[in-house]
Amino acid sequence: MKIWKKILKILPIALLSFTTVSWAEGATAASNEVAINTVWTLLAAFLVFFMQAGFAMVETGFTRAKNACNIMMKNLMDFSVGSIAFWIIGFGIMFGKSAFGFIGTDSFLGSTADPATAKGLWTFAFWMFQVVFAATAATIVSGAMAERTKFKSYLVYSVFITAFIYPVVGHWIWGGGWLSSKGFIDFAGSTVVHSVGGWAALAGAILLGPRLGKYNKDGTSNAITGHNIPLAALGVFILWFAWFGFNAGSTTAGTDLSIAIVAVTTNLAAAAGAIAAMITVWTQFGKPDISMSLNGALAGLVAITAPCANVSPTSAILIGAIAGVLVVLSVEFLDKVLKVDDPVGAISVHGVCGAWGTLAAGLFAEKAYGGVNGLFFGGGISQLVTQLTGVLSVFVWVFGTAFTLFFIIKKTIGLRVTEKEELKGLDIDEHGMEAYSGFQIFTTK
Repeated sequence: MKIWKKILKILPIALLSFTTVSWAEGATAASNEVAINTVWTLLAAFLVFFMQAGFAMVETGFTRAKNACNIMMKNLMDFSVGSIAFWIIGFGIMFGKSAFGFIGTDSFLGSTADPATAKGLWTFAFWMFQVVFAATAATIVSGAMAERTKFKSYLVYSVFITAFIYPVVGHWIWGGGWLSSKGFIDFAGSTVVHSVGGWAALAGAILLGPRLGKYNKDGTSNAITGHNIPLAALGVFILWFAWFGFNAGSTTAGTDLSIAIVAVTTNLAAAAGAIAAMITVWTQFGKPDISMSLNGALAGLVAITAPCANVSPTSAILIGAIAGVLVVLSVEFLDKVLKVDDPVGAISVHGVCGAWGTLAAGLFAEKAYGGVNGLFFGGGISQLVTQLTGVLSVFVWVFGTAFTLFFIIKKTIGLRVTEKEELKGLDIDEHGMEAYSGFQIFTTK
C-alpha cells in the first residue's frame, strides 16, 4: 500500500517530465517560429479591429447628436459587410496570382486557407490581419460623408471598396504588383489603407455637397461643432493604442525584433503631430483647439505608417510634426477655399497626410533601418520618384473609381437624404431611434 502511495506521488512529476522532454525533442525552431508569428499576427489583428471602435467614437463625437446612431451603424456595417466581401473576392484580388502586376486572379473564397497544413493555417491568420486593414480603409470614408448620406447607398459603397477598389491598390503594393516590383515603400499602409480611404472620402464629399447651413451665400463657412468632444478624444486614444498593432503588427512576425523600432517611431510621430497641430492652431486662432490637436495626433500616426520601419526615431518626430502642421492647413484649405465639407477632417488626416508620409519614406529612409537610403541620407532621388509615382497612381485609381461609383449611386438609388431628413437627423428616419433618448436635441439649418 505504501508503495502505491509513493507511485501516485511520483507519477504526475514523471509524466510532466516525460511530456516536457518529448515536446522539446519533437519541437523545432521552425515550428516555434510559426507559432510565435501566428500569435503575434492575430494579436495585432485584434488590436487593429479595435480601431473600428476608435473611428466610431471620433466620428460620433465630431458630429451632431442627431446622427450618432447612423455613425455607429456605418462603422458596424463597414466591418461586417467588408469582412464578407473581402473573404469572397477582395483577398484574392489583393494576394492572388498576379495578372500583369495589376490584379490578383485566384485565392477567392479562402481557397488557399487549408486547415490541414501549417501553411494553410497561417493563411487564416494572415487573412484575419488583412481584413481589419480593408475595413479601416472603408471606415475612413464614413466621417467625411457624415450627416447627409443615405444608409443603403453607403452599404453599396462599403461592399465595393473592400471587394475591389482597396484590394487592387493592395495588390500593386503588397501583393507583388507593379509598384512592389519598383521598390515602393509603404510598410503598414499610409497609401494602401489611409490614402485609399482619404481619396474615396474626397470623391464622396464632393458629390454629396456640404451639409445644410455649412456655407453662407457669400461663400463664408460656418462651424458645425461636434456634440461630444470627450467621446472624440477617447476615440483618438483608442486609435493611438490600436495603431501599435497596425504598424508593428505589419511585420507579421513576432520573432522580428524590429517591431521595437516600429513601435517607437509610431509613438514619437503621433506625439509630434499632436504638439505641432496644437502650436499651429494656437498661433493661427489664439486658442489651443482640442479637435485640431486630436487630428494632429492622427495625422502623425497616418504619416508614419508608411516609413515606420525605414526611418530613425528622430526622423519620425520630424515626419509627425510636419503632418501636424499639414493637417491644420489642409482642413482650412478644403473648408474655406475648395468648399469641401468634411465633418471630421478625414480627407486631410488620411488622404493628405497619408500622401505626405509615403513621400517622407523617399526623403528620410535610412539603410540602417530599412535597407535603403532616402534623399536626405545620400540615396539620391530615385526612391522619392518611386514614392511619388505610387502616390499619384493610387490617387488617380481611387478617386476615379470612387467618383464613378458614387456618381452611379447618386443617379440610381440616390446618395443624399432629403432636406427634411437631414434637419431632423439621420437617426430617426434612417434607423428609427435616438442615440440619447429622453434628451431634447435642438436642430438648426
